[in-house]
Amino acid sequence: MTGKSEFSFAVVGFNERTYQSGGVVAVIKGIEAAQRTLNDFDWCQREENRRAGWRYFLEETELLPGMDAEKATTLRQVRFDLQETEPSCSRDNALAHLQ
Repeated sequence: MTGKSEFSFAVVGFNERTYQSGGVVAVIKGIEAAQRTLNDFDWCQREENRRAGWRYFLEETELLPGMDAEKATTLRQVRFDLQETEPSCSRDNALAHLQ
């Protein structure tokens, strides 16, 4: 696990029933610290939230450890949006060169 100790991980909340994202709740450096944080969130979660389907998972990220959760959520969403548009932009550029 030595390679993962230098990476950052986002702890992300989501609802497994509705597929609604709860966003990033923390950004942690190192897989072991991130796993402990994930376990803490799971352990401290209210029972009504758990019954409603709310869960957490880890995601490797380039976000800075300790950054504000709201800002991290916004940056994560922007990156997803850019990933979704890149293939169509590349395809459009390729088509433009053919014309």
